[in-house]
Amino acid sequence: MNDRMTSGSDPLDVVLGGGLPRNAIVLVMGAPGAGKTIVAQQWVFANATPELPALYLSTVSEPLEKLLRYGQTLSFFDPTAVGRSIWYEDLGTILRDQGLQGVLDRVRELIRVRQPAMIVIDSFKAMHPYAGRSGGFRPFLHDLAGMLSAFPATSMWVGEYQEDEIQRSPEFAVADAIIALKSVRSAERTSRVLQVHKLRGGGFLSGTHSYRLSDEGITVYPRLADPADSRDYELRGERVPSGIQALDDMLEDGYWSGASTLVAGPTGIGKTLMGLHFVFHAVNQGERAIIATMQEHPSQLERTAAQFGWSVKADNLILMYRSPVDLNVDQWVYELLDMIETTGASRVLLDSLADLQVAAPDQVRFREYLYSLLHRSSRYGTSLMMTYELPELFGVSRLSDVAVSHLADNVVLLQYRRVAGVMSRTLTVLKTRATDHESGVKDFEITADGIMLVPEPATE
Repeated sequence: MNDRMTSGSDPLDVVLGGGLPRNAIVLVMGAPGAGKTIVAQQWVFANATPELPALYLSTVSEPLEKLLRYGQTLSFFDPTAVGRSIWYEDLGTILRDQGLQGVLDRVRELIRVRQPAMIVIDSFKAMHPYAGRSGGFRPFLHDLAGMLSAFPATSMWVGEYQEDEIQRSPEFAVADAIIALKSVRSAERTSRVLQVHKLRGGGFLSGTHSYRLSDEGITVYPRLADPADSRDYELRGERVPSGIQALDDMLEDGYWSGASTLVAGPTGIGKTLMGLHFVFHAVNQGERAIIATMQEHPSQLERTAAQFGWSVKADNLILMYRSPVDLNVDQWVYELLDMIETTGASRVLLDSLADLQVAAPDQVRFREYLYSLLHRSSRYGTSLMMTYELPELFGVSRLSDVAVSHLADNVVLLQYRRVAGVMSRTLTVLKTRATDHESGVKDFEITADGIMLVPEPATE
């Protein structure tokens, strides 16, 4: 038999290095509302069978009736499994009347009768006050752990513990695995993160991993931080037009297929329009493309595109619109990568990086997201264009660390120029990897045909 069992969530199993260890004690900690009970119920419903049943024991934190009533709102909850493969028992009355010794006796009896393969105690921490002042919790813990170790069952203890209790509470020393659910506040945003503090006998993904709760249960997004990969992969040796005439005029042979391009500039300069040129070039060639936008509502984007004879409702174009107000970056990146892989999109417009940067918990994570996205897009052979808004209208003082510009294969700078009280738009190609380009500052204008370079006056 495999020494791991599923948690009920494939992404969480990835974080755990293959799932929860069998015949072990797993401690799930977190504040009220963090999703501990959801994790426990998802686990038992994913694994329990009449031959290998689960025993779910509630204590005094929540009435059993409330636990069951809420559980029935979850999509994985199977009423036919209750009393057949999953057995619920309320220990609250025994705990109040007979104390910890009464709990030990009842658990021993239930194990003898039910022969469970899984045991949940929810909440484990709620039993602490019943130990009194004589240090009675440690003997109880010793006897309970010994009983569970002698019987081939995996146990999950759920409790409202704080991080500092890991070093003080004796149950953490007994546990074979410790999973923490917590909330992290960054500026005005609060996000849920999961962290594995301990897992005996196996590796796991370190660090914090974003998660969300819904009626589907817990959905985990393993931290996306691809390590440097020196293995060779096939790159298509073809040059492709950018789809932007003004840009193509400044390039010698076009861009390499699968390259990434950063378009940076101030508001209203034409960054989104340049991105639309980029994706609709692929769409008009019969290829699939994706617009991942947080800048404009689909209705607004359709109105802009229609002015140039395009439509975001094209069959081979996928519009992935997400509001920047409630954006979970981990979820967003996984959805985009899955969309690229399943559709085989040749081009992706990301509009804009500034919204991702604001939504990211910190700058380190933002760079991890971006590196992983660029790395995987290159391996898929997908060309990526990213927009980034700059605060300066007329002069850029620094671009080297903006939006991790050193990671992009190509960098295009758009700026305004004011001459004799008249404002014009300029385009400069700052960088192209493995290809030549014109490096001058070129005026451009937006016409009915899109972005076009302004012809330079003839010299005599």
